[in-house]
Amino acid sequence: MIKVWTDAVEAGLLDRFGVRGSTFVYQPDSPPARAVSVTMPVRLPSWDIQFGLPPIFEMNLPEGVLRERLRLTFAKATGTFDEFDLLGIVGRSQVGRIRYTGQTEQLQEDVPFQSVDEILEKRRGGELFRYLIDKFASFSGISGVQPKVLVRDEAASIPLSKANQRLSQSYRGATHIVKLFEQNEYPQLAANEYFCLKLAEACGLNVPTHRLAEDALALVIDRFDLRADGSYRGFEDFCVLNARRTEEKYRGSYETSIMRRFAEFANSSHVGEDLERLFTLIVVNCAVRNGDAHLKNFGIVYDDVQGEARLAPVYDLVTTALYLPKDSMALTLNGTTKWPSSKELRRLGETRMGGSPARIREILERIADAMATVSVQMQEYIASHPDFEEIGRHMLAQWELGVRTSLKAS
Repeated sequence: MIKVWTDAVEAGLLDRFGVRGSTFVYQPDSPPARAVSVTMPVRLPSWDIQFGLPPIFEMNLPEGVLRERLRLTFAKATGTFDEFDLLGIVGRSQVGRIRYTGQTEQLQEDVPFQSVDEILEKRRGGELFRYLIDKFASFSGISGVQPKVLVRDEAASIPLSKANQRLSQSYRGATHIVKLFEQNEYPQLAANEYFCLKLAEACGLNVPTHRLAEDALALVIDRFDLRADGSYRGFEDFCVLNARRTEEKYRGSYETSIMRRFAEFANSSHVGEDLERLFTLIVVNCAVRNGDAHLKNFGIVYDDVQGEARLAPVYDLVTTALYLPKDSMALTLNGTTKWPSSKELRRLGETRMGGSPARIREILERIADAMATVSVQMQEYIASHPDFEEIGRHMLAQWELGVRTSLKAS
């Protein structure tokens, strides 16, 4: 049985249910603010699911390399290794406001110290990859197929709020996300994402502070859910909002599963502004040819589970088509996963964002201008980093194609 905490207070208990399911029950007299998700309000009856975990509890479970490393390490000790076991291992250190402990344990999330500057400056090649995975795998409740770890370097952390106040020296949780990449499979993926994030920033989107390692083997990102006082904002991805499991992250459409679903849960006076940002982000994904913009790569953040929910900062934005030439969109638009024309994107903006034709045209033009600016920056980086040249040239070609077919009127 696993104890579930929200905002550092006991919320309820999670246990296995039936053959392959799970059940969650809130603590008696839990106030509404103790809810684990905007989709699971506090109530007396238990929340039962016949297979796996409720989406909010599955949301941060590692995938890919990190999950396999944890399985190999802990399967012998546990005798099994399902999602429940995985949650028990990484549950003390998670993205967002939820934490997990054993039924009789108290909450603590001490994460080992790791200098971010060392990651950014030191050239350790594959050794850095193995070192960080070995040291931080069990502290990394964060989803994604590409390996990511949560590390603590409070001396280097200024939260996304841009506050000048640094975290208290007593804070022992993770401060940064370090993204590592399989160079043989996806060469220069860290630099790829770095420039895609620079583009999102140039388009006026909210992007966490991010830095590329000197050898381009890692991307370090400040946590956007961490407050200056060491507490956490709520975060929920669109798998949770659509009541879908991680394995269903490619199921849905941008019209309904993203745009309409966000409008249903936004609960904010800024919903119009955020819908425009969400539309802009979808267009950027199309323009850079990111075929991995699935349900888990969009999210909401909030300070109060019953209060305003805003669009989460941009994350996991890459040009996938340079690795997969036949790649297509992760979700459907207008009933297909084919890369959209500017006409189809304009229709999405007008119908789902409620923007005027002139405003939609202005957004597409702003994105095209930002891509031109960041492309120059990428060319400058290519000139001083020959290892990136081949990938960089292919990436620029995909961006040019994206501008021509998805941003320019035919």
